[in-house]
Amino acid sequence: MADIEKLVEELSTLTVLEAADLTKRLEEKWGVSAAAPVAVSAVSTGAAGAAVEQEDEKTEFDVILKEIGPKKIDVIKAIRQITSLGLKDAKEMAETAGVKVLELANKDAAMDAKAKLEAAGAVVELT
Repeated sequence: MADIEKLVEELSTLTVLEAADLTKRLEEKWGVSAAAPVAVSAVSTGAAGAAVEQEDEKTEFDVILKEIGPKKIDVIKAIRQITSLGLKDAKEMAETAGVKVLELANKDAAMDAKAKLEAAGAVVELT
């Protein structure tokens, strides 16, 4: 168990970008996805007894930076404001295409982040 504790401690020191890179590499190596599964609930109708699938409104979103746009400094400032990252990490995030600025954020936070990034000139996608 001591090896697992060392591994946990070492992984805890990773930056956001390093953790994202690690996730991507593990997904590729193991052929899996780290995305959270979406739960679909079934409701039975009393008379017919048939199961009906019910989709819930999506409540958690990933904010993905597709393109930085022409105002790199403004985008970096927006990233720092949204994530509270330091300048170096925010700059690295801004320079990485397809990076998740926020993961599993509630709808209001995701829409706010998208608005701030787009105001800074970035192209953003919510998934």
